[in-house]
Amino acid sequence: MNNRYIKAGITVFPGSNCDFDVHHVLTDIFNVNTSFIWHKDKPKSCREYDFIVIPGGFSYGDYLRAGALAARSEIMGLLNDYADNGGIILGICNGFQILLEAKLLTGVMLTNKSLRFECKYVHLRPFNMDTPFTCAIKDNAILKMPIAHHDGNYFATSKIINGLNKNNGIIFKYCNVTGEITEDANPNGSLYNIAGISNEKCNVMGLMPHPERSSEKLLGGEDGGYIFKSIIKYIKEK
Repeated sequence: MNNRYIKAGITVFPGSNCDFDVHHVLTDIFNVNTSFIWHKDKPKSCREYDFIVIPGGFSYGDYLRAGALAARSEIMGLLNDYADNGGIILGICNGFQILLEAKLLTGVMLTNKSLRFECKYVHLRPFNMDTPFTCAIKDNAILKMPIAHHDGNYFATSKIINGLNKNNGIIFKYCNVTGEITEDANPNGSLYNIAGISNEKCNVMGLMPHPERSSEKLLGGEDGGYIFKSIIKYIKEK
């Protein structure tokens, strides 16, 4: 199956600023047929897409809370239906925050422990290799990607964490370069070093680091590309 037969959608809200970055990676690096979905567009269904990305940025200026206004946009009703029917959704940074606010994922995002905007490279260790987002990652791999956020401190109740553990829903954790899960490797105070989680069916994932910013050598690394490679592989094999 040629990648051009895979159809990806990228949601765009007022304040989205990583939409073109994701479009470039999917179109120019992975040769995927990619189009934008403006938040006010009213397609009959999102089911024409093989997967959908909610990119990073500052949707609606992050007023009220990061992602809170975008989560109440009409397009999110369509994405709820899309997810319920097995559609693959990747939320990156602000996209993760939107998924939490829309209740497509569980938990909340708090302000970083440092109370500052954090912009730097981090290391990630995958904890569930059997998902559409990780199936192309080699065993024992440690990925390096950049973060850029002010509210990336993931928090959840014990009940939610127990549910995530039960369903292998904690997909990525922050780690050091050797893969150890340490406090020093945690860039934002996130509970249990959590960097990425999925829903119970593992077809929706939120990830705070930016894989689109580390998908080509020109930008200093290709580790983020494994997220997109995994989605493409999963679609081709299903």
